[in-house]
Amino acid sequence: MAARIIIPPNIKSDQPFEVRILIQHPMETGYRLDMMGTLIAKNVIKTLQVKWGDVVIFKAALGTGIAANPSLQFWMKASQSGLLKLEWEDDVGALGQAEKLLEVV
Repeated sequence: MAARIIIPPNIKSDQPFEVRILIQHPMETGYRLDMMGTLIAKNVIKTLQVKWGDVVIFKAALGTGIAANPSLQFWMKASQSGLLKLEWEDDVGALGQAEKLLEVV
């Protein structure tokens, strides 16, 4: 599963900025049928978190109401440069992660 973390190019120290997350995931609800009429198993991202260093700064519990390829956003502040790390787990136990270097000027 691929993911992107999108942040502004110029982040100023201690100024709020938006972080956008895009995750490529089917987010199957468990209610759809395939072309043969067989039920497609439920598979959604159940836990998602973003860490700034060792601190969890954003956490979400997703469910079947979220569309495929979910897009989420939140705001944060940073006083120094560092690594943002996105981690998630879905219903079948697959783990995903993405990282983005955040440079503060």
